[in-house]
Amino acid sequence: MIDLILQLYIYVTIFDIVLSYIPELRSKDWAQMIHKSTEVVQKPIRDMLPQGMPLDPAPMIVIILCQILMYLL
Repeated sequence: MIDLILQLYIYVTIFDIVLSYIPELRSKDWAQMIHKSTEVVQKPIRDMLPQGMPLDPAPMIVIILCQILMYLL
């Protein structure tokens, strides 16, 4: 069951990454809800990283952490 939740969260994170490249969809209510659900986990990671990086590695770190958890559980 936890594997399913983690896998779903990985898909939601990837979908949020794709939405970040489509600004006209980013303003939709459903897209903002998806972004808020991923931001809960990504913000603490982003706060630990150095500022001013050209790319945001937080989504990739979240995906890797989810995969590690899936492997361990």
